[in-house]
Amino acid sequence: MHEAFPPCPHLPLPRAGLDWGALHAFRKSDRGADFYFACLEYGQAVWQRGFAARSLLCLDRAFGADLRGEEPMLREFPLPYAAMGWLIAHTPPGVFIGNPRVHFQHYADRMNEPRRDQRRWRAWACWAVARAVRPDLPGDPKHRVVEPTLPEIAAALGRHGLPEEAAIWEQALSAIRSVA
Repeated sequence: MHEAFPPCPHLPLPRAGLDWGALHAFRKSDRGADFYFACLEYGQAVWQRGFAARSLLCLDRAFGADLRGEEPMLREFPLPYAAMGWLIAHTPPGVFIGNPRVHFQHYADRMNEPRRDQRRWRAWACWAVARAVRPDLPGDPKHRVVEPTLPEIAAALGRHGLPEEAAIWEQALSAIRSVA
């Protein structure tokens, strides 16, 4: 266990005592807006406890929520591309985060239903975020996959994502590049 990490400014502050049950409650129910918020909130909770990789996995799950784009919470907490980049950038040396680039490369190439295309292109968008934040992370040379270009990702998010999703992703990438 590591000392507490500072909160991610792109995620909601968690309720006191939040644990795995926050997501477990959705295992047999609707995975819409409440599930999305629970993923973000629990992602922040595990991040602050020093579990960087688990936090990224919570954001993965948030990207899988069944949203339409008009949910009120998306105004305050848009799809977590900026949060993903922030968490990767702020993971202290020596804290396990795995290799987010490889994770998203594999995830995108092996996506299943529901909403396969939407979730696949979100994974590629997160792959691009990981590459922008941590260009030192290698890809998986044994995984033969055609890596998309940034314009291809933006176009696919425009076709399969929520309204304005491509712009949210591009804004997150732009913010990452301005700090790098």
